[in-house]
This record gives sequence, C-alpha cells and structure tokens, in this order.
Amino acid sequence: MTFTPPISRRRFLRTATGAAGAALTGPLILPAGLFGASDRPAPSNRINIGLIGTGRQGLLINLPMLLNEDDVQVVAVCDVDAWRMNEAKTKTDAFYADAQTSGAYKSCAVHRDFRELLARTDIDAVMISTPDHWHVPIAMAAARAGKDILCEKPISRNVAEGRKLADLMVQTKRVFRVDSEFRTSRRFHDPAQWVRNGRIGRLTRIITTVPVEVDMGPQPEMPVPSELDYDLWLGPAPFAPYTLHRVHPRMDATGRPGWICIRDYADGQLATWGAHLNDIAMWANDTERTGPVEIEGTGKFPPPENLWNTLREFSVDMTFANGVKLTCKSGDLPALRFEGTEGWIDIPTGTGRTTASSESLLKWKPGPNDLTLPSKRTEKRDFLDCVKTRGPTMCDAECGHRVSTLVFLAQAAIRCGRKLRWDPVKEEIIGDDEARRFLQPKPARAPWADIGA
Repeated sequence: MTFTPPISRRRFLRTATGAAGAALTGPLILPAGLFGASDRPAPSNRINIGLIGTGRQGLLINLPMLLNEDDVQVVAVCDVDAWRMNEAKTKTDAFYADAQTSGAYKSCAVHRDFRELLARTDIDAVMISTPDHWHVPIAMAAARAGKDILCEKPISRNVAEGRKLADLMVQTKRVFRVDSEFRTSRRFHDPAQWVRNGRIGRLTRIITTVPVEVDMGPQPEMPVPSELDYDLWLGPAPFAPYTLHRVHPRMDATGRPGWICIRDYADGQLATWGAHLNDIAMWANDTERTGPVEIEGTGKFPPPENLWNTLREFSVDMTFANGVKLTCKSGDLPALRFEGTEGWIDIPTGTGRTTASSESLLKWKPGPNDLTLPSKRTEKRDFLDCVKTRGPTMCDAECGHRVSTLVFLAQAAIRCGRKLRWDPVKEEIIGDDEARRFLQPKPARAPWADIGA
C-alpha cells in the first residue's frame, strides 16, 4: 500500500526515532524481520520507492541505505542493464526475505524502461542514480507523474535544463533532494556553521580542490552486450558507437564507469567532486540560491580524438557579489579551505583531520543566539522526513541547479580564455555573445526532446 502524507507528528517522530536507532546500533543492512514485524511501520505508513539506475552508486550505496530505513519499502528497480537490474532485485528480495516467507512481501518488480516504473500508482518517490545526462529528463518526468525525487548529483548538464527542473519542482510541489551526503556529514556541516557564524571573521576566500581526471584515448567499436539496452542508455545524448569504456564494466558493479569522463554524458571531476565541495562552499558563503558575478580561469582539455574528453587540469576563480572569491582547481586529493580576516579552516576528505588557525575553533558549538544550520542523520533521512512533512529538504533543486551552474560557467570561461561577467538573477552572461554560445544546450536525440515536458 502506498504512503499517503501527511501523518501525525507523534507517529512521524516514533518512526524516525526508530529508524535512527536501528542505523546507529546495527550493521549497514539489517534483515527486515530482525526485530519482528511489529517494529516496522505499517505498510500504509511506509514510503514506497522505485530505484532508477542500479549501477555502482545505486547498487552499492543508495539501495542499501534505503533498505535500512524502516519506513521505506523498495517496490521496484529499473536499469537498462539487465544484469545490474537483477542484482538489485536479488539484493532487495534477500533483504525482505523474512517478510516474504510470511506472505507479506510480494517481491521487487523490475523494469528496463523508467517510464514503466513512473507509470506505477503504488510508488511515492524515486531514487535516480543514472548517468548524468539522464538526471533532468527522468526527474522532470517523475515530477509530472506525481513522484517525489531523490537525485544523484550533479543534477543537470546545462543552465537551461537546470532552471526548468528547479522551476518545475516548485510548480508541481514535489519534494526534491540532491543526493549528496556532505551537508549531513559533520566534517563539512560544522565548518560551514563556523564560517556562517563569523568564527574566522569575514569570509574572503574559499578553495575547493578536486582530483585530476584520468586519460583514455580512442577506443574501438565493440558489439553491444546482450544484457544492455544501449539505445535507451544513450537516450537524449548523440548517437555514438558502443565501446566498453564509454558505458560501464560488464557484470561488475564496483568498477568506475567511463561515461563520467565523456562530455556527452557528464562533466568529469569538476562536476563530480565539485558538486560536493562547491555546494558546501556556497552553503558556507550563504550564496546557495544565487551565483558568482565574475568568472575567469585556465584549463586543459584532452585531445579531441580521445574517448574521455572532460576537462582535466584547471583553476577557476569565481567572485560573488559579497566579494568572496571561490577558487576551484584540480589537484592531488579532494579538499576544501575557508579563509577569513581572522582565521582559516582546512578540511580534507577521507581520513585526514580538519585543521584550523585556532584549535579552539574546532570545538566551537553554536549558542542560543547563534545560527544553527539544519542537520540530519543522512541525506536519505532528510529526503524521507520531507516526503512526510512536505517541507523543504536541506539541498533542493534550486541549490543543486546553482552549484551545477558553476561547472558550466567555469568551462565557458576556460574556452573563451577571458573573464566573464554573470547576472545570477537573469542567469545570463553579460555582453559576450561568444561565451553565451558555450552555455547553449545541445539538441536532444529523437525521440527524447520532450521527455518530462
């Protein structure tokens, strides 16, 4: 039975608290019947979710996290790769095995075409974990179908489609959450809160560092694997012959897919890691719903004959109306640095330790008169809670659109080789027709031009 919001505050708090306790005290995935059927919310109070895209991120990260939420029922999975889709079904069915033997669970459905999944009336929300070029078309179609949306970052491939998506979420009143975990990670949440509360004085500069993209030269055309619907995988992207490193490893969900490094489908590390780190930069700068006013930078694209052709090495400066300069550059390891008039904060990724100009800064907690940024256990929990309350998520489509726009402006400035001026209200480059052309979306391959419209 599908979830019907709203529910009572008391029931919501009881459900959310139970889910949090289970996640904190148990392993990543717990059998559904471990605590007895009575410990799970009734089917009428669960959120029925369909997963669209069951590759590395979908199968190894997103599906286990959603299965582990007591108030979620994963009812369907969808992928153009039958092997990956069936792996997700197997994992889902195994998780719900206890309920299945009692007759309460009817098995996870599978769909090769996302439109079939969206047409189901028993699905409340979707988790989109597809290649980037599919994010906006599927998200818009999902909103039109009345589904709430959890979407992998970066959410868009150009300014125009990002604006359409953000506007549509408002018009349709759908809950949308960018599926980035950084705002719910204390490693990044707390420094953003320190900066917003003036603990390093007036913020002057932010530096985000993303890894250098790897290289892949020309590749031979190969036969399309039997398990892959390659035409549907391409979707709105231009036709290109199949080769393994264009798509993803066969029958292996752990390997890094090649499409991340190809401009027809994604924008490389500038977008992949940049969507995490630049989002925290914008949050700490209180500019998450606007954009820079000046952009300039240098960078290096691979040779045009390469298969993997996204921006490799670069350094881009983006200046905001408040005078803060955000420098996004390639380097060895992902990292984030805040500089202010009275101090600094360095935040590495991985196991590295956050450091600051003062050791006491690292222990600072907001008082009753200080700004407290919203916090949730995970990005999934933030989304699920908002599906119930119909409130705004911590990182909605507008925030996702604005951080994706940084990628497109950076690439335009590098291609033009000069400083660009940007109007973040009108969302247009000022006085430079050549640069504007670099922001124009490519026409979608038939018949996908109107998907979601």
